[in-house]
Amino acid sequence: MSDIKFSFVDEIGVFSSFEERVEKNLPMLETAIKGEERYKSSLGWHKVSKWAGEEWLEKYEALAAKVQNEADCLVVIGIGGSNQAARAVYEGLSGKSNVEIIWAGNTISPDSVSKVLSSLENKKNIWVDCIAKNFETLEPGIAFRVIRDVLRERYKEDYASHVIVTFTEDTKSWKMAQEKGYNLLPFPSDIGGRYTALSPIGLFPLAVAGLDIRAMAKGAENMEKKLKSDFSTSNIALRYATARTELYKNGKSVELLSYFEPRFFRFAKWWKQLFGESEGKDNKGLLPMDTSYSEDLHSLGQFVQDGSPMLFETFLNIETPDASYVLHDDDVDDGFSYLNGKDFRDINKAAYKATLKAHSRRFPCLVLDIEKLDEEAYGSLFYFFQFACYVSCNITGVNPFDQNGVEAYKCDMFQLLGK
Repeated sequence: MSDIKFSFVDEIGVFSSFEERVEKNLPMLETAIKGEERYKSSLGWHKVSKWAGEEWLEKYEALAAKVQNEADCLVVIGIGGSNQAARAVYEGLSGKSNVEIIWAGNTISPDSVSKVLSSLENKKNIWVDCIAKNFETLEPGIAFRVIRDVLRERYKEDYASHVIVTFTEDTKSWKMAQEKGYNLLPFPSDIGGRYTALSPIGLFPLAVAGLDIRAMAKGAENMEKKLKSDFSTSNIALRYATARTELYKNGKSVELLSYFEPRFFRFAKWWKQLFGESEGKDNKGLLPMDTSYSEDLHSLGQFVQDGSPMLFETFLNIETPDASYVLHDDDVDDGFSYLNGKDFRDINKAAYKATLKAHSRRFPCLVLDIEKLDEEAYGSLFYFFQFACYVSCNITGVNPFDQNGVEAYKCDMFQLLGK
């Protein structure tokens, strides 16, 4: 079982009454465990088996096998919640099938579009999965146009058989897809984009890439069981949510998700969207940011240690890394002989422990430990953070599932574009 452990290091005593605060927030946990009727249309992620149960897993795997048999690349078109989770796992674990995943529709940079097109030139058989809840978002919309042109030129009348769309059922775009003869996957109407990691949005592309989506579902189901069966102050989602919201109430405005494993880079982007869109409203919320150590210790480390006291850190730590390299002695007097015989694992762990100790002298540092990074761990992490975000939003008093602020810029943009 891939588990998560929560703890914190508080050398300056900010959390002197932490247990009292956790107990006070118990009603918020109970509400999140039960799920609120007012959020019913957004809680499709709440029970993992709804979109990652056996029936759905078989469907994802069957369509993925068809793609694997015919294609050497799958272009995944989507932005924000429509690609962040799958891309986090794909780049964190690497694909394990003959099909390369190419990501598109998450930018309107002409340079990026050109690079996608260039990467397709030498591909023998191209498929595309266009993911959009309502297919009104500019970036995936125009990316789909571009890739459709490629498919039409190469496959003529048969291009539609190379297209998968993940749209909301019974919408205008869904009916258009039916008319064109595209392969169809449903975008869950009861889940907002940033909560879709354990649904066709996150799981299908990973199945094509040969990653173990059943292990992801297992990790998520185990975490769901753990969180929903614990109504006490020991619930790790409640403890994490309480710690971060208490720091917010005490004047902190930024939460850094910090990690010593660069493979978490894309996962951090998913985490930033989850908390940024869920909490950042009504003039409330922590700004979610991330730092990739040890690299960022040589850039942002100065600010974290001595800059404006606006932030705190949540460390995401892998207890057992899955790679190893031992430094050997050589005949060059380079000043690093004290590291002879030491494994990179141990050096990295020493840097982590030293950073945690140094930074915790300035502010409390939250720690989330996972045993190792694999598909099961990703499933566990996705569910944990989604559930903890729900609890956090209950504590701060905001709707975890809307994001009206996302639309603010679009009116001006569409006017400039002549819509």
